[in-house]
Amino acid sequence: MGLFASTVSIGQQTAQPAAQLPPYKQFPTLPPLELQLPDSSKFLKTDLKKQETIIMYFSPDCDHCIHQMDDMKKRMKDLQPYQIILVTYQPMDLLVGFIKKYNLASYPNIKAGRDIKFALPGFYQIKALPYFALYDKKGNLVNTYESNTKVDKLIGSFTHK
Repeated sequence: MGLFASTVSIGQQTAQPAAQLPPYKQFPTLPPLELQLPDSSKFLKTDLKKQETIIMYFSPDCDHCIHQMDDMKKRMKDLQPYQIILVTYQPMDLLVGFIKKYNLASYPNIKAGRDIKFALPGFYQIKALPYFALYDKKGNLVNTYESNTKVDKLIGSFTHK
């Protein structure tokens, strides 16, 4: 009986040592970004504006990501106050097709690029797409979401910190 009780108490530990936390929880600020834009220029963390930011890691040919973007496209007026960074690992031709399909170039608050160093999946430990990381004006992590997320929930994350 004593052995069983000690096993249960070990199994109920909830605090993870810092070394076991994913990097985005160890360093809850905007990560270093190095994106290749369709015009071959680079977009870096230093290019971000000091405003609330939504990073969406996605794949242009992922059904869930397409449905997410369909929902976001309908709410672009509500998303206008936010800096939206769309990031993919897929080839540039797929990204360019996605940008054209959704006419993303017409939205000044949106940047879309390739994660050329494949840095963000490990940083966020992404397991499902689309993946969202939300940051406040100071670059501090507000929340993260995996899989499709309602636009109201994304926006609400900034107003209900």
